[in-house]
Amino acid sequence: MILFDKIVYGPVHSRRLGVSLGVNLSPSDGKRCTFDCIYCECGLNADRRTSSSASSRENVKRALTETLAQMQSDGVKPDVITFSGNGEPTMHPDFAAIINDTLQIRDALCPAAKVAVLSNSTMLHKPEVVEALMKVDDNLMKFDAADNDLLNIIDQPVVHNFTVEKLIEQLRLFNGKLTVQSIFLKGEHRGVAFDNTTDENVARWIEGLKRIQPQKVMIYAINRETPVKTLEKIPIETLEAIAAKVREAGFEVSVSE
Repeated sequence: MILFDKIVYGPVHSRRLGVSLGVNLSPSDGKRCTFDCIYCECGLNADRRTSSSASSRENVKRALTETLAQMQSDGVKPDVITFSGNGEPTMHPDFAAIINDTLQIRDALCPAAKVAVLSNSTMLHKPEVVEALMKVDDNLMKFDAADNDLLNIIDQPVVHNFTVEKLIEQLRLFNGKLTVQSIFLKGEHRGVAFDNTTDENVARWIEGLKRIQPQKVMIYAINRETPVKTLEKIPIETLEAIAAKVREAGFEVSVSE
């Protein structure tokens, strides 16, 4: 399992984003997340508990400025500055202000780079979070299942009244200015077998896409070690078959193994 021990890490080559400079707004010694996804590369929340504070706005600004200045000096240019890290970035109390700082730093030091946020979509009830996300170039929002039982198995929301309906309604706030990211997997967890690649589950998920109307869809399979060991990687042929259905529904889609 991976924990990012710095505020700014990388750059790394992302299979979906290119040369990505990561920004971690969670503590460096543990997770802070509103989901407890069974496939999370950072591990399960219970195994990664922390009492540390999140990095301050000032420290984030300093770390990002120093890293980008050094990259500029080295002649290295990121394709994207990506907010991800050890949990859900939009939980940070100064998230909106940090996004404003980041856009100013980006414009000054690497204006060609995009700013992206990888989010589990749970904090969109806060207007300031939605307003900040509307300013960035790429919102990559999680939508792994359109069935509440599957959502609770795969993503395990910490807030138990979080539902698929609430998720879809919050994603509709973007009026299409978002990319939906969905992982496909099957296996067993706590004695319950599941598979979000079945025809029924895929059809329900595509109906959700039609309500959300994202500008792009990214689908992918497990690619790293997972904290739950009873999960199965979905073959590329199955992902491509799902992608064909997404294209037939009128959406741009990319596939990553």
